[in-house]
Amino acid sequence: MTATAAGDVVAAGGPRRRALTALCATEIVSYGVVYYAFPVLAGQIADGTGWSRAAVTVAYSAGNLAGALAGIPVGRLLGRYGPRPVMTTAGIAAAIAVAGIAAAPSYAWFLAAWLAAGAATAGLYYPPAFAALTAWYGPRRVQAITTLTLAAGFASTIFAPLTSVLAGPLGWRGTYLALAVILAVVTIPAHAFALRLHWIPQSPAPARAGSRRPDRDVTASRTFLLLAASATLCALAQYAALVSLVPLLTGRGFSPGLAAWALGLGGAGQVAGRLCYRVIETRLGPRGRTVAIIAAGAAVTLLLGILRGPAAILIAASVMAGAIRGLFTLTEATLVADYWGTERYAAVNGAFNAPITAAGALAPGIGAAIAAATGSYTVLFIILAAIAACAASLAATAPAPGAKLLIEETVQL
Repeated sequence: MTATAAGDVVAAGGPRRRALTALCATEIVSYGVVYYAFPVLAGQIADGTGWSRAAVTVAYSAGNLAGALAGIPVGRLLGRYGPRPVMTTAGIAAAIAVAGIAAAPSYAWFLAAWLAAGAATAGLYYPPAFAALTAWYGPRRVQAITTLTLAAGFASTIFAPLTSVLAGPLGWRGTYLALAVILAVVTIPAHAFALRLHWIPQSPAPARAGSRRPDRDVTASRTFLLLAASATLCALAQYAALVSLVPLLTGRGFSPGLAAWALGLGGAGQVAGRLCYRVIETRLGPRGRTVAIIAAGAAVTLLLGILRGPAAILIAASVMAGAIRGLFTLTEATLVADYWGTERYAAVNGAFNAPITAAGALAPGIGAAIAAATGSYTVLFIILAAIAACAASLAATAPAPGAKLLIEETVQL
């Protein structure tokens, strides 16, 4: 019996549902506290400390990059020891780090605390949760992952206003301290007590002579590199477009309030897109749906760049862009299992997600730099559409699952 099959048998019924419910709650809180609270508090942090807004944002972005780099070793630990110890430890570390952000007496301390918080998110965010659900739900993993991402989609809806309410009486330091308590109270016991399902260690495949690390036959293969590069470029284009949407729309005559509504409706589109994923999955194979979703994102990004109006069309394009982001999240979550199976998903998916997470962290700065260099958000969106089109082309050149994906394709690095 395979690891997936064994895990699926042992995890049947109530314990598996409890694990999914717990992960829904902890993903909402983890993203809400570490990711979505910062945009609300950034201005108050800069005003209260005298650090520049740019410096404050650099610390936050550096934390996101630390999470990307930590994803690879955390994925290996997850495969070996299972979600419970890894995610429980990450919850403890993240709570301490967020409390460290609140207490920071200097910018150096503030930066170090963000690096620690970012590294901890490698054990809190989607990748470890996806690995757990992939192993425990087996053939039903797509439904479980879809449920998880639908729930986590409410992280900003809950924590952006909550953070704003707390910031008034508590200030940014008190708010982060309160959020650290919430993070600890929710994630630590939920991971420790709900993720008790059986876990068979995901040992790497037998290494070839001369291979330098476990799973190298996958992570150095042409297919893996093509798909990882495609997903990374797609993430860069999507996140840069997301953070640049409001200035694009205000430049087209939208009021700031209407532009914010357009951005918010894009979030609603993201949830709608995830609800439609099952239909797409049944009609297109892994490569086909990856190419189709990324290409659709390129087309919508181009439309946003070149259309001047009317407002309703631009808002509809924003909603469509959100739907494609939602579809891409699920495509990214299932691609590794579709191509290389579930037995060593945790380790391989950690390597797959690291550059994607880094692209998401760098995208705001890259988008702002391109817009500043070209003097036009229209040109920025056209460039981002071209990047997404390149991503679709890379995905189209990858072999379909079932082809010989390992030794024959291995790139000698």
